[in-house]
Amino acid sequence: MKEQSYFELVYYVTQQIPKGRVTNYGAIADYLSLGSARMVGWALTQSNKSKMGNIPAHRVVNRKGELSGRLNFSTPTLMQESLESEGVEVVNDKVVDFDGLFWHPQEIDKL
Repeated sequence: MKEQSYFELVYYVTQQIPKGRVTNYGAIADYLSLGSARMVGWALTQSNKSKMGNIPAHRVVNRKGELSGRLNFSTPTLMQESLESEGVEVVNDKVVDFDGLFWHPQEIDKL
């Protein structure tokens, strides 16, 4: 079996985030015990080149619930539009109910 790269691990975790929920870069980094929140962010900026299918990078925000990755999308509003299409309320580039919608990657182990 082929060993997965760091980017592939980040993409796998990101693919597990349920619609209408969000997580943050640090939670993914902590779960993988590899790299840092910045490394997760870097991986997600490259996700459009992935052969792993749809990577819902719009569901990953910073530790304050801010859409810090929004400028890495094809338009500056696409991240917010994608979240809102899933029922996530965003005001001033921030998830309104961040704590209530937060999904931790440890939930993967419960699936």
